Amino acid sequence: MEFSFNDKTRRLLDEVKAFMHEHVYPVEEEVFDWNHDPKNLWKVAPVVEELKAKAKAQGLWNLFLPHEYGEYSPGLTNLEYAPLAEEMGRVNWGAEVFNCSAPDTGNMEVLARYGSPEHKKQWLEPLLAGEIRSSYLMTEPLVASSDATNVETSIVRDGDEYVINGRKWWSSCVYDPRNRIYIVMGKTNPDAPRHSQQSMILVPAGTPGVEILRPLRVLNDLHSPHGHGEVLLKDVRVPTSNLLLGEGRGFEIAQGRLGPGRIHHCMRLIGCAQRALDIMCARVESRVAFGKKLSEQSSIRQDIAKSRCDIEQARLLTLWAADRLDREGNKVAKDAIAMIKIVVPQMCQTVADRAMQAHGGMGVCQDTVLPEIFGYARTVRLADGPDEVHMSQLGKLTIQQTLEA
Repeated sequence: MEFSFNDKTRRLLDEVKAFMHEHVYPVEEEVFDWNHDPKNLWKVAPVVEELKAKAKAQGLWNLFLPHEYGEYSPGLTNLEYAPLAEEMGRVNWGAEVFNCSAPDTGNMEVLARYGSPEHKKQWLEPLLAGEIRSSYLMTEPLVASSDATNVETSIVRDGDEYVINGRKWWSSCVYDPRNRIYIVMGKTNPDAPRHSQQSMILVPAGTPGVEILRPLRVLNDLHSPHGHGEVLLKDVRVPTSNLLLGEGRGFEIAQGRLGPGRIHHCMRLIGCAQRALDIMCARVESRVAFGKKLSEQSSIRQDIAKSRCDIEQARLLTLWAADRLDREGNKVAKDAIAMIKIVVPQMCQTVADRAMQAHGGMGVCQDTVLPEIFGYARTVRLADGPDEVHMSQLGKLTIQQTLEA
């Protein structure tokens, strides 16, 4: 396997790194303070919009979008995008500066692949321009949503409209003031075969009957300005033309959306883990305890060595999965995607934990980004499917592949 990057990727990587150092890192603390100031709740830090304009002007924009949609972006493969996503991931809001943040990335891919020309004009184009944000409403509080066939939200046709009723939660970005569109997953035919009951439909933000009930804290953090909400859909009416692809195609769309999304999360998490290790190395070299630097303590060196091994292994596994996704497609590469989703978030959480421990009390307060990294990694062990589901599916698939070999 050869994972050396081509000239285009190396050039873009150099540009992204330079942009991060020149523009993003210097205002990281400013953005953190803005996002955690109660008077700025659900407001976007002005500097973020300024940085988006700069990145767009430099052509560092929509880098995530697959190569088959190159008219909207530089046209990178998943493998080519991997090191760029890793670099952006070193700051938790870094990807947004380049219009490469979730849930918009997955939603843009859905609209690009499955949307009608009208959908693309109304929603995809402003998303690609970074003018609006979006949400993906699948998870529900009353059922185990790790099994997407469990969703109970109903989508019932009534003449030239669909009527939607249900309750969603962990609906990311619903509090963002720039949000204009939700992609909602529900059931159009509960009597159809299990994986043909679901459909996806577009619901404009502010549609009558849509009520955002409450924000959900992540490890007691509201994640302002984007947030994660519990949303009630009560007799929500939208035109039948808002349905994506057709009735019963929702599960198919969901699987197509989640494959690249899981890759993107893992790429960013590797950037987080690498930054945590970098911070740890700087800390232990500058700190003295019991008569010598922490970096001279054997246990600290072991933690650093293990962390470096863990990161490199996860990075290679993720590059392999990205290459598989490019060459073989989401369905064939599902074993590789499951592997990285199991390995990478736990790896990042572990590396961040070691770095936090090396910082003592400073490691758990706001004076470093380590708590944010830890929280992000812990959250992604649930997002896009919990560890247990991926391990169950991978174990089942491995048994089948072994018996068929």
